[in-house]
Amino acid sequence: MVLDFYKSVREVLQKEQRLILMVVIANEGSSPGRKGFKMAVSKSRMFGTIGGGIMEHKLVEYAQSLLIKSTFKPFIKHQIHDKSAPTDQSGMICSGQQTIAFYDLNVDDIDKITSIVMKENHNIRYTEKGIDINMHPTTEHEWEFVESIALPNRVYIIGGGHVGLALSEVLSRLDFEIYILDHRENLNTMEANTFAHFRKTIAFENIDHEIPEGNNIYVVIMSFGYRTDEIIIRRLLNRRFKYIGMMGSKEKIATLYKHLLNDGFTQKQLDNVHSPIGIDIKSESAQEIAISVAAQLISVKNKI
Repeated sequence: MVLDFYKSVREVLQKEQRLILMVVIANEGSSPGRKGFKMAVSKSRMFGTIGGGIMEHKLVEYAQSLLIKSTFKPFIKHQIHDKSAPTDQSGMICSGQQTIAFYDLNVDDIDKITSIVMKENHNIRYTEKGIDINMHPTTEHEWEFVESIALPNRVYIIGGGHVGLALSEVLSRLDFEIYILDHRENLNTMEANTFAHFRKTIAFENIDHEIPEGNNIYVVIMSFGYRTDEIIIRRLLNRRFKYIGMMGSKEKIATLYKHLLNDGFTQKQLDNVHSPIGIDIKSESAQEIAISVAAQLISVKNKI
């Protein structure tokens, strides 16, 4: 996560007073480093990535050489992943290219980094003039990359059973805050779920009070059965989420949808629900279903 990265940047600056920040500000084709990738290099540490491979190794060494020289103004380096390129060869052969901006950060930048870490829902603007927060765009920059720091992506998993546990484990390795909700007290799979950030036992009749609306909210319905699924979906269909999906067989879903349409819900509302949930990989086990659902969440999250 971007904020976690900058927390580490601040920590290193507080201890070592200086580091080199590399930011991928543009990429084309099959470049391993994509826009927004970052890496920090200090005398004792390095973290993040700008794409890996021999290119990253070479640029880390270059950043380390900059640390023993005087301070410098921001600049960029182009890297072309093609050994036939006349200049700027990266040493990689995957085709494509990327542009990396280099920043020399020191103790004077700690307040700025703290502002990045503390604020929510803001933009970071990278230019040849430096790094700024929410600076209005102008036509004066030689180069520019704007990174949006949005609210954290929150996944509400409704159903704390084996599939909910497996999905929590998969999502814990991704860029999601995980909330798991169930109506069953002392559920062993809920108690074993150390991957979720928040766990709560609730009454499904009040589910709409537990989940906020928003473009950063993902809702995954995988409760114990048809009856509870119907209680949940009736209370959530009118609400606005980035994603809502429901686990179940095609037959169960068709029956449920028929009841909802008869009770006044619209086809458009039902079309917003990803159901059966997940991408079709013929998944059967809890772990396979979890991967299927996680892949669908990633697809929706990254869709422009």
